Amino acid sequence: MSSASNHASRIHVSGLTMAYGSFVIQHDLDFTVEQCAVLLVLGGRGSAMGPLLNHMVGLKPPARGDVVYDGQSFWTATPEAKEGLRRRFGVSFQQGALWSSMTLAENVGLPLQTFTRLPANQIREIVSLKLALVGLAGYEEFYPAEISGGMLKRAGVARAMALDPDILFFDEPSAGLDPISSRRLDDLILELRDSLGATMVVVTHELASIFAIADNAVFLDGETRTMIACGPPKTLRDECPNPTVRRFLRRGEDDTAAGGSSV
Repeated sequence: MSSASNHASRIHVSGLTMAYGSFVIQHDLDFTVEQCAVLLVLGGRGSAMGPLLNHMVGLKPPARGDVVYDGQSFWTATPEAKEGLRRRFGVSFQQGALWSSMTLAENVGLPLQTFTRLPANQIREIVSLKLALVGLAGYEEFYPAEISGGMLKRAGVARAMALDPDILFFDEPSAGLDPISSRRLDDLILELRDSLGATMVVVTHELASIFAIADNAVFLDGETRTMIACGPPKTLRDECPNPTVRRFLRRGEDDTAAGGSSV
């Protein structure tokens, strides 16, 4: 686990409450993500993990609270400051969210064309580099329909990296993938963390991924509508006093197994 003594806090979710009108879906969320760490957002049905990601990347304002990046408030910032913070984000959506009518090169190059004034030849070079980083060198002219689900996920990661973000968000990156493709994507996330020094927030239900990539995790509960645990997944599995968290992380094991006793 990355500790605050070794890494500066990159993200602080502070007293965050999410709501649709008067209906609160999660309240009083408070946690930090350390620099160069991988934080997982976990939870069962109805725990609003996806909405939390939307609040963190600036797609939906909170009912109360804030998200702070390197000491700078996002939701009280000026529009210009918010845009500057968003430029530091890369987001990989659950289904890849690639334009079907565009090649992989065109998809990855779109953020560069939209937000920079780089010449076309330089954009092509950057696109080829990003695709090579995710293992898709030579696939520049392929369309999304022509590649596998795992490759689509990796292409989505390449597009998320197009503007060299230092914070990456992943929404269910392994959902729907076979075990081998899922493991390759987990390895890719760790490789990018180590090579780019990026901080990562990952929403996932996949048990293998949870134990493979996380430095830390927060657990959102659908019943109490708040965060009920925070810590390294293996520690939560073995030592968390909340049986809901232990059952989630033990999946199919007896609640008294894998260390710790039933509470």
